[in-house]
Amino acid sequence: MRISVDECARLLKEHDNILILTHAHPDGDTLGCGFALCRALMEIGKICAVVNSDEIPKKYDYLYKDIAPITFKPEYVVTVDVATPSLLGKYENEYHIDMCIDHHGTNTEYSDVLLLADMPAACQLMYDVISALGVEINKNIANCLYTGLSTDTGCFRYDSTTADTFRIAAKLIDCGADNGKINRAMFETKTKTYARLERLALESMRFYENEKVAVITVTQEMYHLTGSNEQETEALAPLTRQIEGVEIGITIREKEDGTCKASIRTFETVNAAELAKCFGGGGHAQAAACKFNCTVKEARSLIVERCREILK
Repeated sequence: MRISVDECARLLKEHDNILILTHAHPDGDTLGCGFALCRALMEIGKICAVVNSDEIPKKYDYLYKDIAPITFKPEYVVTVDVATPSLLGKYENEYHIDMCIDHHGTNTEYSDVLLLADMPAACQLMYDVISALGVEINKNIANCLYTGLSTDTGCFRYDSTTADTFRIAAKLIDCGADNGKINRAMFETKTKTYARLERLALESMRFYENEKVAVITVTQEMYHLTGSNEQETEALAPLTRQIEGVEIGITIREKEDGTCKASIRTFETVNAAELAKCFGGGGHAQAAACKFNCTVKEARSLIVERCREILK
């Protein structure tokens, strides 16, 4: 059942021992959402915690370093920025999902209640939820929300960014958000291991369909050679879309079990979510993802073939 922002706030006020789940391979939006909500609920006396199935990259430490890990039995479970249960990783079948707060048009409506809005970042919707809770946004909450706004809009560069996005970002800065520090950490700072991985990833780039499709492949061997890991690959996906003439950019990452995940980035000419949906995935019109139970080479062949059909 779909609910409004006010209904969402009412339900959160009615429950306690709230567990917040963020999606696997976490990014700034899902983490910003999760920890902003957690902090807001603690402000009104709730017991709550945030968990993720994967290790959270160190660059996000400032979002949660002062928040205690889960020490209670969950009575109410909320997912944030999670379009489908498969994105929960190892937690996919562990909890009954009472509420979902999301901004993906491909949401499968798997929770008892769903707050869904077409916004460029889930944190933009979370700003409305926290406001409806009657919580004053302090510096820590502002940093969480600003992180999600900034990362899911490509530092406010993507077409999805709205005037409201800028207005909310400005309000968050007024509340103390460290916008300069956050933008540097998210977009201008690279670890040495990531820099080495990026070099190999760019060397792997191949072009198809009159160079309208660019594909990067990241293998387990590349992680081994560079000392990097999957948690550092978030910044690779946008690289494919930066190449002149490319309409579909794809980054395929090999997982430890031999399967892989593809991140898709497009411009307005191609719907990334529709492409990902062909392989059981989803996302946004210009940014989406899907999984493959096959090798990187096989996945590349499958997705390039579908791109060929789309670009005819």
